[in-house]
Amino acid sequence: MSELPETSAKEQILLKHLVERYILDGQPVASKTLAESAEINISSATIRNVMADLEAKGYVASPHTSAGRIPTQQGYRLFVDNLLTIQPLDKIDLTQVSRQLDPDMSAHELVESASGILSEVTHMAGLVTIPRRDRTILRHLEFLPLSDQRVLVILVLDDHEVQNRVIQTGAEYTNEQLREAANFINQSFVGQDVMQIRRRLIESMQSDRKDMNSLMSTAIEMAEKGLPGADDETGDYVVAGQENLLDVSQNKAVEDLRALFLAFSTKSDILDLLDRSMETEGIQLFIGHESGYKILDDYSVVTSPYRIGGEQVGVLGVVGPTRMPYDRVIPAVDVTARLLSAALGGIRSEKAD
Repeated sequence: MSELPETSAKEQILLKHLVERYILDGQPVASKTLAESAEINISSATIRNVMADLEAKGYVASPHTSAGRIPTQQGYRLFVDNLLTIQPLDKIDLTQVSRQLDPDMSAHELVESASGILSEVTHMAGLVTIPRRDRTILRHLEFLPLSDQRVLVILVLDDHEVQNRVIQTGAEYTNEQLREAANFINQSFVGQDVMQIRRRLIESMQSDRKDMNSLMSTAIEMAEKGLPGADDETGDYVVAGQENLLDVSQNKAVEDLRALFLAFSTKSDILDLLDRSMETEGIQLFIGHESGYKILDDYSVVTSPYRIGGEQVGVLGVVGPTRMPYDRVIPAVDVTARLLSAALGGIRSEKAD
């Protein structure tokens, strides 16, 4: 990020009031409006001169259709870095966040709840990546026969997370055969990493095929097709509240919003941006073109990593227009990240007891 031009105390005072007024009203701010503010004890002539200097330095711009000025992305950056007064989260909002992030929920349920919370509290789009863990521990599994050579695989992972998968098998299996295979895997491998279990059973199939009995053959096929493998570890995220952007981005063309919604659904660019946030501690803010993606040039993204057992395993954040109330969005993201980490830590600590 390039270094911003230096500003005087008067320039900072006026820029702060201009940005706050523009965020509140969404209308270009005239020098006369600033002069009428009871909090600014600066003459009208001085204000006009200072605003001209701010425009020359690239902190504000004058729309062609208005005599007033609006902050530029550079102006927002100076405001956020040096002039912003963070507002604490309301007690009502804090209670709402705490109540909806219950440690009794599974990890996936907590992620979905967190994205919804961010959307509700900020009235923008909330994003939360799925936790990326080095190890996923098997606690229990069951195989249930379905029709047409299909089997329902029920996995209990890390105590709380339950996954259901339907797999296509190479033969029809009876309920007894599947129960014996599940019992064998549960007795032999519970408490171990699922990908290691899968790898060991597949290696057994390759080395001991001649001596393999029916039970082992069934167990290996179920493990190969039913347990998560490396391909299941690709990143993903949950998004909630995209429709809020229709309200807060009223001046955006429909085509631009459609392109943004498409980016939410295809996920690759947004996920890359969230992954970059995993490399830093605490709150990170991308304003407009700082994201590196043209689709986000008129938006800001506020992110924070979250943890399990002290290890950063995911990122959550909010996407909204550059004219967002940063003083409320930033603490909402920060608090949600902390409470999500605590809830996920509750799951992990229960497992250790």
